[in-house]
Amino acid sequence: MHSELSLVTTIAVALGAALLLGFLALRLRLPAIVGYLLAGVLIGPATPGFVADVDLANQLSEIGVMLLMFGVGLHFSLEDLKEVRRIALPGALAKIVLATLLGMVPALYWGWSLGAGLVFGLALSVASTVVLSRALEDRGLLESLNGRIAIGWLLVEDLVMVLVLVLLPALAGFLGGYGGERPGPAAAPLFGAHSLGLALLVAVGQVGLFVVVMLVGGRRLFPWLLWQVAKTGSRELFTLCVIAAAVGIAYASSAVFGVSFALGAFFAGMMLRESALAHRAGEESLPFRDAFSVLFFVAVGMLIDPGILLREPLRVAIVVAIIVAGKFVVAFAIVALFRYPLNTALTIAASGAQIGEFSFILAGMGVSLGLLPVEGQGLVLAGALVSIAVNHLVFAAIEPAQRWIRKRSALANALERPTDPLAALPASVGEKELTGHVVLVGYGRVGRRIGEALAANGSRFVVADRNREIVEDLRARGVHAVSGDASDPVVMAQTHVMRARMLVIATPDSFAARKMIEIARILNPSIETVVRTHSEEEAELFRQERVGKVFMGEHELAAGMMRHVAERLGSATPSR
Repeated sequence: MHSELSLVTTIAVALGAALLLGFLALRLRLPAIVGYLLAGVLIGPATPGFVADVDLANQLSEIGVMLLMFGVGLHFSLEDLKEVRRIALPGALAKIVLATLLGMVPALYWGWSLGAGLVFGLALSVASTVVLSRALEDRGLLESLNGRIAIGWLLVEDLVMVLVLVLLPALAGFLGGYGGERPGPAAAPLFGAHSLGLALLVAVGQVGLFVVVMLVGGRRLFPWLLWQVAKTGSRELFTLCVIAAAVGIAYASSAVFGVSFALGAFFAGMMLRESALAHRAGEESLPFRDAFSVLFFVAVGMLIDPGILLREPLRVAIVVAIIVAGKFVVAFAIVALFRYPLNTALTIAASGAQIGEFSFILAGMGVSLGLLPVEGQGLVLAGALVSIAVNHLVFAAIEPAQRWIRKRSALANALERPTDPLAALPASVGEKELTGHVVLVGYGRVGRRIGEALAANGSRFVVADRNREIVEDLRARGVHAVSGDASDPVVMAQTHVMRARMLVIATPDSFAARKMIEIARILNPSIETVVRTHSEEEAELFRQERVGKVFMGEHELAAGMMRHVAERLGSATPSR
């Protein structure tokens, strides 16, 4: 009976094991993800006892990838991606090249072929967007500038891997593989200028057509469809529409355009964000996203043979060192060279210090094409298990690392690039314009509206934002702005806060906001402060700490609606 219900059995056992080991992991002060990975190892083919259906688990995990990336897309707009393109595009490409070279070094030392080293290096170079999304969401960073850069960076990596997966079979013969077939008398290398050029043209054309279809048609069709379903008043039909859109669009994108499920689902979410019902869509799909994303981590654990940790401990340690330490250093150096703040460099570096779904696909293809030895695939899977499990420690080390670096002023100054022309206001700005002004921290969706209102009223203000592209754009429009993290005293001083009348913090990071207020009050004890928050608990803490005026989104929305209601009732109700 149970053998005929392999789908039900796999779901029941996978979720049950994940629940038990996830709970134990949390009690041991470890992330629940560690428990989910160990649950997969426990029910996988490499350990004795019950063995779940690996193929079914992998397919179920793909649904988790779709729903998770769909939810991430709901938090992003096309403008968000445009804002980070100047760092995400060149940064991701540079990191792939350098990290691939890092991975090739030990592969060649172990006596593998050049093709094996290339596939191995590429597999170690690309991080998991699913793992990153979960990490950013758990830390409340998904909608921050650092979160947008990290997601944009990994989306570029995903697009590059789509092209690699298309080109690899055409290059396999040249690199010493089978060229898509097992070697035999009739087997011949498929590498040639014509076949390679055609494969590249087809791959780029498919990805380009996918982006055009989603941006032109998807932005209109999907929100319209969601609105039509919402008008029926059926909650279950609305939820079904959201899930069907996420899974259906991801599948169609892969089947028709050859892009990954993750990329297709992300674009689906980003297109649905154009709808006024996007927030409700996110809430309705959240339970499904959480449940199926757990299956993704369980499926990763099922692929891994824990015996390789005992058979090849040194090689596994080298692979983990490349993924966690090597890629961290590479990404950190790239972001620092782009003159982004220290916190941004550390966050982006931590984001890529793991590998995931594309690494598995690439390693599997490398083995099937005769390029990568089976041992290489095992090392990639072991590296994924360890790097995902310790990624929370890498993120936890960001704050201590930041304090350590900043205590050593010479190193911190070298990394923060104080000579950056965007880090200080031009000398041509007069003292009159920098007296009694407003310091506006953050120029995102909230900060932009505040800035526009201040400009319309003729009020003087200086913007501080970590996004260099935003600062460059503001300066081009004649707005005074500096680039950097305003929780750094050096950056805050560059806004001339010591002569400002008011500090307005339009970013939702309450921890950083406290630092900014503390610095501002040291430099200017009489300054007025205004902060925003999404949490009732944080708002109450701010009031107890007397940080100034506190605004909470839901309260302001309710107050605005109530004013309108009171005005309407006042005009319609006779006075007593």
